[in-house]
Amino acid sequence: MDTELLNEQVQVERKCFSFSLRENPRGRFLRITEDVGGRRDTIIVPSTGLTQFRDILNLAIAADEKAGPCNVESN
Repeated sequence: MDTELLNEQVQVERKCFSFSLRENPRGRFLRITEDVGGRRDTIIVPSTGLTQFRDILNLAIAADEKAGPCNVESN
């Protein structure tokens, strides 16, 4: 049985992301679930990889800010 340590959700456009930090006898992990119109996809990140995930997200944020406005046209 998993013990939930944290549960947060964020809505981004039409997607809902759930972040659930959990622990079980095998260790601690972050479950990230994307829900789009009832369809769910989930990835599990062991807690030992969270710092690496954070570092890559920070790099992606910096690259996005450096790139400036997005050139994608809305339909």
